[in-house]
Amino acid sequence: MKTLNVNGQTHTADVPDDMPLLWVLRDVLGMTGTKFGCGAALCGACTIHIDGTPERSCVTPVSAAAGKRITTIEAVGQTETGRKVQMAWTTLDVPQCGYCQSGQIMSASALLASNPHPTDADIDAAMSGNICRCGTYPRIRAAIKQAAGEKVAEHSAHANGAEV
Repeated sequence: MKTLNVNGQTHTADVPDDMPLLWVLRDVLGMTGTKFGCGAALCGACTIHIDGTPERSCVTPVSAAAGKRITTIEAVGQTETGRKVQMAWTTLDVPQCGYCQSGQIMSASALLASNPHPTDADIDAAMSGNICRCGTYPRIRAAIKQAAGEKVAEHSAHANGAEV
């Protein structure tokens, strides 16, 4: 039996030690906001926070998360930084299909929690493991900058032909 602290609540799960945390969150605890993408930690769709650090839940065994603070997309908005990121995402219409966005938001929130005023290079480094098949990268960058308190020109959110 594993005891997990997920989004500030204690949960128990009778699962094997090597079961990926993603499947515990989705299939055992019913938290479906975290998405399955590749199963190899290459796309970022399954990003969650463990003790504030972005981690790929598809390759994280549940045993590695036991006793740690796990935050999923369902609760990231409970932090000031998470709320700012979610508001910027909404204001700038970041999602297109939306599938990758929970992972994008989790990575962006972790970046801004550790670096409130990131440079473009900081954003590139933090977001490099998150793939968006729709190519909303200009809107993602603009939303991160807006959440950081920077003034974002309307055209920058729609740069490089990104459609809204």
